[in-house]
Amino acid sequence: MPEESFRVSPSEAGERLDRLLARRLGISRSRAQRLLDEGLVRIEGGDAVPSFRVRGGELVGAHLPEEGLEAEDIPVPLVFEDEHLVVVDKPAGMVVHPGAGNRSGTLVNALLGRGIAGGEDPERPGVVHRLDKDTSGLMVLAKGEPSYSRLVEMMAARQVRRIYRAVVVGVGLPPTGTVDSPVGRDPENPALMAAGIGRPAVTHFEVLGEAAGHTMLRVRLETGRTHQIRVHLAAIGYPVYADPLYGRQVPGRRLWLHAEHLAFEHPVTGQDLSFGSPVPEDLRESAVSLDPGFGELLEP
Repeated sequence: MPEESFRVSPSEAGERLDRLLARRLGISRSRAQRLLDEGLVRIEGGDAVPSFRVRGGELVGAHLPEEGLEAEDIPVPLVFEDEHLVVVDKPAGMVVHPGAGNRSGTLVNALLGRGIAGGEDPERPGVVHRLDKDTSGLMVLAKGEPSYSRLVEMMAARQVRRIYRAVVVGVGLPPTGTVDSPVGRDPENPALMAAGIGRPAVTHFEVLGEAAGHTMLRVRLETGRTHQIRVHLAAIGYPVYADPLYGRQVPGRRLWLHAEHLAFEHPVTGQDLSFGSPVPEDLRESAVSLDPGFGELLEP
């Protein structure tokens, strides 16, 4: 049974032990409480109970039994659901699947109880495509076979229509255009992606309007590489507004990118499915703050 340990920092003084464990170990609070209840946590000079308030400087050790992903009661707007798949409107700020140091609070944790399944990666059951943490909008997840394999095939064959709304910095783009450039891991900074290397990637865009040195676009993906829209638009000199990675962070604003339309043939029944998601209020406010004229472009 692996053990992890850490020393409580002075800034953490006064925090409940169960909350501290959850945050420092990247687990859910309910799991942290189970570890404490089962006697798997020790702390210098204190009682390892959930309500214990740390003082700062203590060494904390926890035995972590191997266990799978946890279903969590996290509300996520459902757009469509049947026995084969689920379509959701992912909120901004939610990570799609668990990763290192991020074991809870994800879309996968929220949907495990609804039966999402499929694929070889136990961390990503039913996940056939992703949205960045700060990108809101529509996603489809599978509930096992045969829907998972069929959806993966449809994604690869570019048979799933994915349309985004974006605001970018700059004006002067042609009315329509296509960026056809590979996207891959940046060799100088592996945390980022870069254009011109990696796997084929194609992004189409349509200009909806310009104002105050910014442009609102409708963007359609043919492929779905990590950060594809953000990388492609930055590569042609029009980074997404408030993009902290490929553009410029704007205090109080999030990445202006929303997955507003998703359409595909049902992988099992063959029914044509089409879904829309209105631009969230925070992005509306952000666009109107740039220029009130953008508000008209966001009306249904």
